[in-house]
Amino acid sequence: MNTNAIELTVATFNVSMEAANYLPQDQQGDQTELIKRLATGEEPQIRAVARIIQLTRPDVILLTEFDFIANPAQGVHALQQNYLAVAQHGARPIEYPYYFYAPVNTGQPSPFDLDRDGTATGVGADAWGYGFYPGQYGMLLLSRYPIEHDAIRTFRHFKWKDMPDYLQTTQADGSPWYEDAAWQQFPLSSKSHWDVPIKVNGKRLHIFASHPTPPAFDGPENRNGNRNHDEIRFWADYISGEQGNYIYDDKGLAGGFDSQAPFVILGDLNASPVEGDAIKAGIQRLLAHPRVQDPEPGSRGAVEHSPDNPHAAHHTAIWRMRADYVLPSKTGVQVLNSGVFWPASDETGYQLVQRRQTSSDHRLVWVQLRLK
Repeated sequence: MNTNAIELTVATFNVSMEAANYLPQDQQGDQTELIKRLATGEEPQIRAVARIIQLTRPDVILLTEFDFIANPAQGVHALQQNYLAVAQHGARPIEYPYYFYAPVNTGQPSPFDLDRDGTATGVGADAWGYGFYPGQYGMLLLSRYPIEHDAIRTFRHFKWKDMPDYLQTTQADGSPWYEDAAWQQFPLSSKSHWDVPIKVNGKRLHIFASHPTPPAFDGPENRNGNRNHDEIRFWADYISGEQGNYIYDDKGLAGGFDSQAPFVILGDLNASPVEGDAIKAGIQRLLAHPRVQDPEPGSRGAVEHSPDNPHAAHHTAIWRMRADYVLPSKTGVQVLNSGVFWPASDETGYQLVQRRQTSSDHRLVWVQLRLK
């Protein structure tokens, strides 16, 4: 037995903590909606999210759809102090001393009519990532272990045009969907792609975090489907040696992941290899990558939710699809256990997932690892 082995649990959770979740359907709001609710410690939906995290107790967790709030006191610190550090209905408080939180492309206005509806609004589908204010649908990484901030790589500004063999989006006549001035500036990431190294008792574990756009809400040109595919493909190329040489990060450093250190690909990838509207080749390629292992987390609650669906056991969202992933590397990692927090009606925590408004329309996905 390896006495130097380290065990930890890594998770991802789309927490639906953006302004539109707290407002009537025809209103969008901005970060102040989340700021107000984080400050009170009393928002039922955030308390439910916190309780789910307290019950599952991951050591590292990526929260997607958590608005980017530039002032940590109003954002990540308020979440920690007012919710996670407070026992929620008897669940034990949990502390994450380390975090990474950075701007994303969602809601960042472009000057172009990206959806070709005749008007360049700068928001919604005309933003560089779909959103109505900068930072909507952001990401937050929480960790019990130190983060090596000096070694973090972000790829928010990597241009889609610089990916070899990118999926082309065209109009019905075959001409490019995006005008050239827009295409020259168009980022691949709808939010961002992060490579965040964490130091776990002397061992380095890389977290590859992202939240690709949903492959829907477009038209026959399938611009969102193409982007989703290539956002997922980015990670497959990043871990494929020379194949990732075209990649450059936000500091200008070129190249992919050239290390044999263990990693975990983490996030709401908005794609299933067997269901939904995504171009399935993207997620299939990642799941079949020789450096990646797929623990295929599951739950009884998802089966209860969709008893006639042969793929239900692995669903992570209420619209009956696997969308959220924790994918460890094969090198340096042994998978001990995995699961989706989707309790069945006779299991503890069922009340936390009864309705979308209770917590989220996604479920927390976790994998217990042993670093070799």
